[in-house]
Amino acid sequence: MTAVLRRIGALTVDGIWWLGFISRFFAMVLIHSGQSFRRLPLTIREIYFSGVLSLLIIVVSGLFVGLVLGLQGYDILQRFGSSDALGIMVALSLLRELGPVVAALLFASRAGSAVTAEIGLMKATEQLQAMDMMAVNPIARVVAPRFWGGVISMPLLAAMFSAMGIFGGWLIGVVAIGVDNGAFWSQMQAAVDFRYDVVNGVIKSFVFGVAVSLIAVFEGFDCQPTAEGVSRAITRTVVGSALAILALDFVLTSFMFRGL
Repeated sequence: MTAVLRRIGALTVDGIWWLGFISRFFAMVLIHSGQSFRRLPLTIREIYFSGVLSLLIIVVSGLFVGLVLGLQGYDILQRFGSSDALGIMVALSLLRELGPVVAALLFASRAGSAVTAEIGLMKATEQLQAMDMMAVNPIARVVAPRFWGGVISMPLLAAMFSAMGIFGGWLIGVVAIGVDNGAFWSQMQAAVDFRYDVVNGVIKSFVFGVAVSLIAVFEGFDCQPTAEGVSRAITRTVVGSALAILALDFVLTSFMFRGL
């Protein structure tokens, strides 16, 4: 029993230490963000690396998710004798939930892991230590641009995912199955609320972008400077980002849509 309590106590202390360390790290990133924005080409390059290079998987995945939603939605609505609300089902599913969440998971697996590997390899090859010796702050020069590149890219990628998903739902519903085109778009426009659906989806994607980008740069900066350490950091980034996205999605949804 004593050993179990010691183990629980050790895990609790480690968890509190980790939260304090990552909070301090986040504060340092925010403090030094001004320097990264003064060097705007650095941030733009990271937006390209995190956003543009992730666009293909986001667009293709969004299209297929929309195709599946169109098929599933049509089958469900047929059971109730009406398929006019297919546009509503596809749009609300993507804008409220699937767009931000699935895009964030894909972003974490592609861009987040790449950022962690890049910073981890820089630490393993002592490039970060060399910056310190040359009086160059590695957080301002390396971490902050990558953090803001991910934060800025994430809402744009989620919007592209939702747009392609709606297009995929339209292809299945209108082109393939034969749902009335006017009913598909008019029902969607009448049901989608800009404040509760679009804006809340953007807020979700922004929060997910902050969480994923922070985890990615922190794990890369904090990893052991070995090949095995970098590999473990990448794994922790993907797993931790996925858990953070799902947990934050529940918290945000409970606040945003409670009582609607």
